[in-house]
Amino acid sequence: MGRISETIKALIIINVIFFIGSSFLGDVAYKLFALFYFENPNFQYWQPLTHMFMHGGLMHILFNMYALWAFGSPLEQIWGRKKFLFFYFSAGLGAALIHTLVNFYQVQDGMNALLNIGISQTEIMDMLNTGQYNSGILESVPVNRIEALYASFNIPAVGASGAIYGVLVAFGLMYPNAELMLIFLPIPIKAKYFIPLIIIGDLFFGITGASTGVAHFAHIGGALFGFIMAYYWKKNSFDSHRWN
Repeated sequence: MGRISETIKALIIINVIFFIGSSFLGDVAYKLFALFYFENPNFQYWQPLTHMFMHGGLMHILFNMYALWAFGSPLEQIWGRKKFLFFYFSAGLGAALIHTLVNFYQVQDGMNALLNIGISQTEIMDMLNTGQYNSGILESVPVNRIEALYASFNIPAVGASGAIYGVLVAFGLMYPNAELMLIFLPIPIKAKYFIPLIIIGDLFFGITGASTGVAHFAHIGGALFGFIMAYYWKKNSFDSHRWN
């Protein structure tokens, strides 16, 4: 960690502006800029980008902006501004892609289950719009599949976390022996152990479907795209070729 760069500062300022603006505009801002499922009426083509500047609360944005400064600054120092920005937004868009693909699977799975027991497409859309359904459906379709269908279709994703996970993975590749500490476990852990640990946690919660209010597969998507880019650049010794 060191002095904040102009690039990191600009990203933080934009995030803060979005956060303050959304605090005043409320649902209007989230309907416009959060990432909705692509078949949801609220979806807009710019949301895969703008959702990276939206946050669900003060602690959400504080944690993400701290991580952006702490782990992004060293990366920008070795990569340069243009390369870092390309990496950051690519990881964020990759997170949006993986999140959307997982939602697509869950929506299709839930819809097919309902169609197979005779529920019409119109009735399914009414369920998704109102959140109400006949409890008799639960005799044939588990409630967790219905809840996953509703959540995937209606609940938008917000936050820079996907891009931040890409930054975390890249930091771990570039500085594997840097010692990091968890807030709830104040013991130094090397980055090469710490970062895989939190990704495994996201994978566990994502696969088990735990109701945590966190878009775990977006985190995994950002980490995956971040790893691919950072590993490729490191392997091909592109670190010295800045895109200034």
